[in-house]
Amino acid sequence: MRLFSRKQDIFLYNTKSREKELFKPLGKRVKMYSCGPTVYNYAHLGNLRSYVFADTLKRTLLYGGYKVDHVINITDVGHLVSDGDTGEDKVEREARQKKKSAKEITDFYTKAFFLDLEKLNIKTDDVTFPRATEYIKEQINLIRKLEEKGYTYKTSDGIYFDTSKFPKYGVLGGSTGESRIEENTEKKNPEDFALWKFSKENRLQEWDSPWGIGFPGWHIECSAMSMSLLGESIDIHTGGVDHITVHHNNETAQSECSTGKPFVNIWMHNEFLNTEGGKMAKSKENFLRLSYISPPLAFRYFLLQAHYRSQLDFSESVIEASETALSRLRNIISEYKDNGKVNKGYKGEFTKAISDDLNTPKALSLIWDLIKDETVEDEDKKATILDFDKVLGLRLDKVEKVEVPEEVLKLVKEREKAREESNWQEADRIRDEVAKVKFKIKDTDDGSVIEKL
Repeated sequence: MRLFSRKQDIFLYNTKSREKELFKPLGKRVKMYSCGPTVYNYAHLGNLRSYVFADTLKRTLLYGGYKVDHVINITDVGHLVSDGDTGEDKVEREARQKKKSAKEITDFYTKAFFLDLEKLNIKTDDVTFPRATEYIKEQINLIRKLEEKGYTYKTSDGIYFDTSKFPKYGVLGGSTGESRIEENTEKKNPEDFALWKFSKENRLQEWDSPWGIGFPGWHIECSAMSMSLLGESIDIHTGGVDHITVHHNNETAQSECSTGKPFVNIWMHNEFLNTEGGKMAKSKENFLRLSYISPPLAFRYFLLQAHYRSQLDFSESVIEASETALSRLRNIISEYKDNGKVNKGYKGEFTKAISDDLNTPKALSLIWDLIKDETVEDEDKKATILDFDKVLGLRLDKVEKVEVPEEVLKLVKEREKAREESNWQEADRIRDEVAKVKFKIKDTDDGSVIEKL
């Protein structure tokens, strides 16, 4: 996908510096790590925003001529119900409640996660997906290294990292210690975190170690897998803003103390997806899965309409609007002829937008500007839009014109007449009748849009 004779200048917002920076890769290939799912439940729409964001970032880098090595971890052990190292392991709890093995739970939800990524057209063929349970040896070795350098101490329930010995702790912001006061009086500092937890009882997943039988802490997993697969220093680390305060500050501390080198050049974080009940979260039981949306790529379109650093409010009406817009865009493109040329002017504007910290709202608006531009031939519009889609990932090249049966077209006309007469009961009845033959009617300012269910 290399499209430039030289690499495109790209500016990215760095959480660490709190400003946009010109991206300068550390080597010939960009090393990028994204915090992945804890596979004890389905990914909800808020979780999936992180992966659409990371995928858009990677696509932008590829579009700009860079080569990328990308890692997304699978956390299948060690993530406790509290970020403060207390409570049950989420996987263990789910396995106990479902009366399944830990592997049955993690395999099932990992498969579901990959299916969601496929539906959202998130590139996975060039991504490495390590499981935490496959890197126990590396995690133990990393903890031993920190122990040898004097950064750890032992309590009755595990091996902890002493944050007081890392003066830069909290460099990403948000860490005061006040929100992490717990019952564990053995901790030297409120922000200290577990590297290895001892098994207090028989667990489904536990391993022997120099400190006793137990399991790794959640934070050590990412550092061990990142350094094993990408090296001691990487270009970009992504995740949700909820990871900044604890998880990513902890990753930074343990990684830099073990190597003496900077861990991450640019930290990037996407904002929350909110519902009426606040931030979408499994713990609040206010989360929705991707199966709620048809077609799934309407959710990707919805996300691209906002900047990744802006909070987004999810509702049925806004997702319906995104479904309608995507359907309309697909229908328009399906009418254009092939074999056009990419318009250099629009391509320049698009490149400028995405290179400015992934300004996808501007990039999307350019598509609609181009569609309205009568000075550009239709076949050139199509070529240009499909070129943009290499970054946007909406699968606009897979557009297939839907053949609508005559009986459905007749029903749609009858429904429009009923709506004009304000006969809403009849309009609803016809809509339900159309749904029985696997078609869906959407009402827009330009008339009715018909989609295949």
